[in-house]
Amino acid sequence: MIAAGTVVVGSVGCGVAHSPGWIETTGDRIVDCGAGVAPRAPDVDLPDAVVVPGFVDMHCHGGGGHAYTDADPESAAAAARFHLAQGTTSTVASLVTATPADLLRSVCVLADLVADGVVAGIHLEGPWLSHSRCGAHAVEQLRDPDPTEIDALLRAGRGTIAMATLAPELPGGLDAIRRLVDAGVVAAVGHTDATYAQAREAVQAGASVATHLFNAMRPLHHREPGAALALLECPEVTVEVVADGVHIHPALQRHVLASAGARRVAGVTDAMAAAGAPDGSYTLGTLAVTVEDGVAKLAGTDTIAGSTATMDRIFRNMVATSELPRELALSVAAETTATAPARALGLTDVGALRPGLRADLVVLDSDLTITSVMSRGRWLREPVQRVSSAIAST
Repeated sequence: MIAAGTVVVGSVGCGVAHSPGWIETTGDRIVDCGAGVAPRAPDVDLPDAVVVPGFVDMHCHGGGGHAYTDADPESAAAAARFHLAQGTTSTVASLVTATPADLLRSVCVLADLVADGVVAGIHLEGPWLSHSRCGAHAVEQLRDPDPTEIDALLRAGRGTIAMATLAPELPGGLDAIRRLVDAGVVAAVGHTDATYAQAREAVQAGASVATHLFNAMRPLHHREPGAALALLECPEVTVEVVADGVHIHPALQRHVLASAGARRVAGVTDAMAAAGAPDGSYTLGTLAVTVEDGVAKLAGTDTIAGSTATMDRIFRNMVATSELPRELALSVAAETTATAPARALGLTDVGALRPGLRADLVVLDSDLTITSVMSRGRWLREPVQRVSSAIAST
């Protein structure tokens, strides 16, 4: 049993921040949790800590100097281990635009890692993106959605492709959304020059996620509001926000939360290999990236190329920019970094601290810095304060 100063169990609006609170785990599962003093002497007593659900990152290209785009299982596993140590207990490995052969190769490698439980799924970000909004994607490899390629990727993925981002205005875009959704893949709208009307059509076709809202989208205009407003308005759409302090202004981030509600906002890292690594030269897919002061850009340009953030930083930024009372801010941050992304992806056993769910949790100190991580009921980092039941009962 774990007792803590604050336990955020999940789902905003349900009195979810218990101060104090407790959680009981057996094996890899949560068996009970509650508010107030623990019903028995805890095995782990953390009176000054905040315990939150393990983070769920639905958009991540790599970290710790490693990338999911290398078609190298050891590199991909190392990237997942790096983010796990930062509290991301469920990572969706994101790929970028590549040749058909390279994309298939990467999907095959990552499908094995999904089967092994190393990552939670695969995200295809590209190649079906807008040339004018491609951002840090190889423009020469962009192409229109093709049913044959989609089917080949689905076969190679063996049910592990969780999400695919595409520009719905491309020829065949709406049919591609329907094809992906029929196969159990979450269709996301992103890297798009779609109009307001085209984005609404994409949602009607089955799209249910906005990839890094506002970034790599037609800008908001009072006569043509574009995809961002359309996606923000649709109650069935979860909107990604790269809350790293670089991709989106804090005021706009607050507006998104106020407009959509925390249940529809997924804080993501969009991290690339440089997350947790020094400034310098890197690659994102085939493109050269320069990282200066922790900001990743395509070499020689001002185009942002993913981020160097980790989910604990996203969590802290969600709290800091919300301008809400602390307990509510913690609840909102937990919702956006765990519960909402898990719900968007259809992951039913993670994303909250509730009986029956997987025992994935993050322990934070009063400054919201990670001190411990539990994944599948096992501590990756031992808690700062740990007492035995025998000692606690004397």
